[in-house]
Formats: sequence, C-alpha cells, structure tokens
Amino acid sequence: MEIKQGRRSFLRSAGAAGLAAAAGRIGSAAERANSDAGARQFHCEQIDVFTSRRLEGNPLAVFTDARGLSDDEMQALARETNLQETTFVFPRDAATESEQGLKVRIFVTDQEIPFGGHPTLGTAMVLRDMRLVSQKSGATKSAGVDKITLDLKVGKVPVDFRRDESGEIFGEMHQVDPKFGAVHDREAMTSLLDLSPSDISSDAPIQTVWTGLYFIIVPIKTLATLQRLKTARAKAYEYLSRQKLPGLADFYYVTRDTGDPAIGLRTRGLFSTSEDPATGSASGCTAAWMVRYGIAQPEQTVHILQGVEIKRPSHIFVRASKDGDTVKNVRVGGHAVPIMQGTYSL
Repeated sequence: MEIKQGRRSFLRSAGAAGLAAAAGRIGSAAERANSDAGARQFHCEQIDVFTSRRLEGNPLAVFTDARGLSDDEMQALARETNLQETTFVFPRDAATESEQGLKVRIFVTDQEIPFGGHPTLGTAMVLRDMRLVSQKSGATKSAGVDKITLDLKVGKVPVDFRRDESGEIFGEMHQVDPKFGAVHDREAMTSLLDLSPSDISSDAPIQTVWTGLYFIIVPIKTLATLQRLKTARAKAYEYLSRQKLPGLADFYYVTRDTGDPAIGLRTRGLFSTSEDPATGSASGCTAAWMVRYGIAQPEQTVHILQGVEIKRPSHIFVRASKDGDTVKNVRVGGHAVPIMQGTYSL
C-alpha cells in the first residue's frame, strides 16, 4: 500500500508539474506573440539554384521586400541564414524598374558583394514566380515573365526565361562582358596549390578572368585529381592578395575529364573556408575562358557539373559569343526550385 500510495503521489505531482510547465509554455508563447505584434516583418523565400531537385544545387535566401532594413541588419540576416549568399530586393515604382531593373543587393555572411551567379539566377526566379502569381490574381496585367532584369552593384543583369525540352522553366543570365587578367606561371601555381606539374592540364593557361567577380581558372588534367583537391592553403591566398585585384577573388578548378559525354566540365569552388556547391560567377568566367582558347566554340552550350563532392550536385549551362578576338555575351543558366518560405521578425 505504501508503494502504491507513493506511486499515486508521484503521478499527481508529476501531473501538476506538467500542467505548470505547459502553462509556462503557453504564457511564453503569448508573450512572444505580443512581442512579435510590434516587430517588423520581412518575408523570405529559400530556393535551391542550379538544380531541378530539392536539397541539391546551391541554396539561396531571398528577402522579397527589404525596404526599411539597414546595412547592418542585412548583414546580420545574412549571418542568420548562414547560406553562401542572401539577397535583398528593394521594390521601386514601375517606371523606374522598367528602366533600371529591380534593385537587389547581395550579401555573404561577412560582407556585401557586387555580383554572384546563383544569387542572380535564384532571385530572378523568385521574382518571376511572384510576378506570375500577381498576373494570375489579376493584380497586374503588364509585367512580363519572360525576362527579369536585376539592378546589381555590378550593373544591370538581364535574366531570360523559357521552357526547356522537359517543360521546366530554365533561366539564363547575361553576365557583364569579361576581362582577362594575368596568366599565371604553371610551376609556381602547382607549388602554391600543392599539386604536381603533371596535375595541370596544358589545354589552356591558368588565368584570371572577371565577369563581375575575379577567379583564377585552374585547368586540372584528371577527374581523380579534381576530386582529391582540398581548400587552398594560406600561401595560395597570400599569392592571391599580391595580385592586388580590385575586389573579391578566388580559385576555380575545372577539368574536361568528366567520365560522362553529356558533361562538358567538372568543376569545384574550393574557397578559403568552405566549398561552394555552384559558382555561377566563376562559371561565367570559365565560359569566356573556354571560348577564348578554343575549348568551346562560340555559342556552344557547355554543361558544367559542380558540387558532387559535397553531395549538392549542381547543373550549370554556359555559353559565350565571340566577335573577332573579343569574347562577349557570356550567359550562365540553369533551373531552380523553391524549398521554403517564412517571415523574419525584427
């Protein structure tokens, strides 16, 4: 009887404690609701870019109306999302947007950047979908959904949309015309990157290229070598800093040894702190580099596969034009798929 009575007492006390805890949770929820009622609300869409399959490609957070956010708040939100990039859209009147494009700012976790490939394509996809919904609801009749032009720090970047052979929406951005920089010594570069001379392909030079951001394109001879690469060591970034490039710069590794005739290049964006699943800005540089050195013909679409090594396969499609010796009209395209939406309260 004493044991049974003790058990009953325990259950009663446990039940009372549970009710008290539940009441505390309800009270806390009510306090949070009251607190959020006075907070500023900012809608955010998350989208996987350069893929048509969720949980692949490169994720991006898009704040669809960032009016009222300060620079410090945008930077803090970029840290909060903790993605490779976060974008902030600043709606303007229809006439201004028609003339100048939709104003967008791009942040990584520690700074604002003037351009990014997957942020541009992903943001344009989100804005296209929003415009399409607005049209269907009858809210607007004039805005098109075949082209979205973004007004970025680097300038105006149009993104064209079409349905591909599978019926999926395909977006293609027109990056700014390329600039070709220094050609780098092969022996010196192999030492910096802990490679042997035989690891570097002789198809084309190691060269700095810019289509909004600077990348040193490093051609790797075999897929096996590409797969075993690790983040470049400090000495490589010391060399990069000595280049005195006016903006962000990094290395981008490419190989024609893909093991799949449908894939033109396998690539990796191994940066100083992490690996990028899809680097659309570097892919644009690579498209210009390929056309300049005859690895790809003008207007030839090359299918780039990146992110396999970190289980985020990304499919990037690039092409570029050529007028005499001048490479221009660099285009980088792919698919994107929405995965999440929500509201941030500040």
